[in-house]
Amino acid sequence: MGSSTVFYAIGDFMQDYAFLPLEWIGHKFNYFLIVVGFVGLFYWLNYQRKFNEAAKNNPDQLK
Repeated sequence: MGSSTVFYAIGDFMQDYAFLPLEWIGHKFNYFLIVVGFVGLFYWLNYQRKFNEAAKNNPDQLK
């Protein structure tokens, strides 16, 4: 039994069993992160718009 047999056995295990949950998930996790990123972006832009309106209406602030 040489070392190549051990390494091939580890490789076969990884291909057959270890990465199986990743194949089940597929691209769903990536799509989830993209959606969460856009929701966060629009949330932040909404707060930025509110802060800009408050700054425009306050003449006593430092600029």
